[in-house]
Amino acid sequence: MLRVAVVGASGYIGGELLRLLLGHPRVTVTVATSGRHAGKRVDGPHPNLRGTTDLTFLDPGRLAAAKDQYDVLFLATPHKETMGRMPEYLSLADQVIDLSGDFRLRDPQVYERHYGVPHTAPELIPGFATGLPEWHRKEIRGSDRISVPGCMATAGVLALRPLSEAGLIHGEVQVDARTGSSGSGVSAGSANLHAERSGAMRIFAPNSHRHQAEITQATGLPVRMTATGVEAVRGVQVLCRVSLTDGADERAVRRAYREAYADEPFVRVVAQKRGLYRLPEPKILSGSNYCDVGFDIDEESRTALVVGALDNLVKGGSGNAVQCLNVRHGWPERLGLEFTGLHPN
Repeated sequence: MLRVAVVGASGYIGGELLRLLLGHPRVTVTVATSGRHAGKRVDGPHPNLRGTTDLTFLDPGRLAAAKDQYDVLFLATPHKETMGRMPEYLSLADQVIDLSGDFRLRDPQVYERHYGVPHTAPELIPGFATGLPEWHRKEIRGSDRISVPGCMATAGVLALRPLSEAGLIHGEVQVDARTGSSGSGVSAGSANLHAERSGAMRIFAPNSHRHQAEITQATGLPVRMTATGVEAVRGVQVLCRVSLTDGADERAVRRAYREAYADEPFVRVVAQKRGLYRLPEPKILSGSNYCDVGFDIDEESRTALVVGALDNLVKGGSGNAVQCLNVRHGWPERLGLEFTGLHPN
């Protein structure tokens, strides 16, 4: 059994990592860290784990002393802080899978522009494989350092890249992203109190959300992105408005998706003419590692609406990380990720 540690395990992403890894048939969770909850049971902040584990939180300061207890580190640690501690993390485990934003962007200047601080470990960036198996499986197989993309970035990249690769898009792409409250994390502050969030559709990033840079990096497309918080707890949905190249029609678009994702276990093409769920809908993906992608074409204007949807805590974070672990070790990619979502939900 592979021994894993989850650093920053008391947050929402950390809790999802624990949920998935505790049910993984080839993994043993040996360490879960939390400064605030050190010494307490993990099923305190994660009550859904009651009866599945007796694990207690380890103080992060004792992680080095426990290094003989794990082989892989999952980092559910804050942006801007993770890069400063990355040399330490890399010295503690054979493999590191990072879910922070600090090693997603390849250009340190782009990182500084979108995160507001200089990157303190730019020399480490090239050593990280992008943790999106659908487009980086080969690199993940050979890498001991993996950086998992952001949730809205994952949905946007999976929705747009097949069309970009096929040369079916030209000009600027407008991305309208919607996300549930869990995307703000467990310590989101007063802006996410129920009294403030309930019933609201808050545009919290009118322009240049940091995931915009990830989508541009992955697709080569000029992207302009807006992000809105909606009343859902889980879920991301991105609506991407694109201009189609000459000759690009519905058949060409559908073919691009089918060729890109025909053998992918966790991407489904959902683009139907009618029906309640004819385009990707995050509600039915809750708890699952699926990303649904779809499209609707306006032949008159030569434009398309491209849609991606996922659970921000699973395929948009922890599930993607576990899928990367499976790829890295040559295991079936569905291991520990078989849950299909719920309907009705």
